[in-house]
Amino acid sequence: MNKEEVIKEGELSKDFTLEDQKGDKFTLSDFKGMKVLLSFHPLAGTSVCAKQMKSLEENREKFEELNTVPVGISVDSAPAKKLWAEEIGVEETRLLSDFWPHGKVIKMYGLFREEDGFSERANILIDEDQKVIFSKVYPIGDVPDLEEIFTKIEER
Repeated sequence: MNKEEVIKEGELSKDFTLEDQKGDKFTLSDFKGMKVLLSFHPLAGTSVCAKQMKSLEENREKFEELNTVPVGISVDSAPAKKLWAEEIGVEETRLLSDFWPHGKVIKMYGLFREEDGFSERANILIDEDQKVIFSKVYPIGDVPDLEEIFTKIEER
């Protein structure tokens, strides 16, 4: 991954449509007027990714209060995401599949790890006008801190 390619704060987000774990389509531009947290994670089935997605689920009410839609994104297939969501108890948070073309959306945001075939662990926060207001890549073994996301939202 080339760090210069990662989408930066102030840039207009790139629109996309992906399928979630329930087979429903998610199109980013449908959420104009709300903030959207794109929470990229490497692979379903790993413990750190599970903690990351469960933290989105556990904080759904706070996200709703802040007019923010959190979604998880990885290269896993929608059926795999469905099984994983059931296994880890994620019922409401949408887990998006960037399976085919493999990692297309992740690549659009500059977060694809070519050598591994999956995404960086990252949070991209998009405002009501579809502009990036927060962009951070985390160490692959760390669970992202949602408090910095909440702080950024509350500052606006």
